[in-house]
Amino acid sequence: MDVLAREFDAFVRARTPALLRSAYLLTGDQQLAEDLVQSAFALTHRAWRNLHATGNAEAYARKTMYHLQVSRWRRRRVAESFTGELPDRAGAEADHADLTALRLSLRSALSRLTPKQRAVVVLRFFDDLTEAQAAEAMGVSIGTIKSQTAKALERLRVLAPELNGAGVSGGAR
Repeated sequence: MDVLAREFDAFVRARTPALLRSAYLLTGDQQLAEDLVQSAFALTHRAWRNLHATGNAEAYARKTMYHLQVSRWRRRRVAESFTGELPDRAGAEADHADLTALRLSLRSALSRLTPKQRAVVVLRFFDDLTEAQAAEAMGVSIGTIKSQTAKALERLRVLAPELNGAGVSGGAR
């Protein structure tokens, strides 16, 4: 195995968990997330000869992943629908079951955002990118990031009010 192949192998092993988390938040499905990361790695591998020396491999892989997902959203697809609601949380103690319920609620709420809003939320709050970085990754203006963030957060407040004050860091509204 040559040096470039070893470096790429080390990169894939080190960054797969983080990229899978982001991909899962973008897609809402584990298998689709794995496919998305695999496709991004394939394209990153093609460009590896130029990327390995620059130190921008992860940024390239993430941007590739976001662009692939936007392309998938633009294709015609069958709409998903969720059946039922989460049970009432009144009187429940904070334990792993509550955290699981919050995660499911977040997943459900994210899936009901528009694709662009979901991408903005993932980039800004899960990947912790600045507005400028998110705008660059999505190929849109900073103003679009700001407006989509505001719309997405307002929609999340309506869709999942139980997430308000659920230990999420950040400023007050």
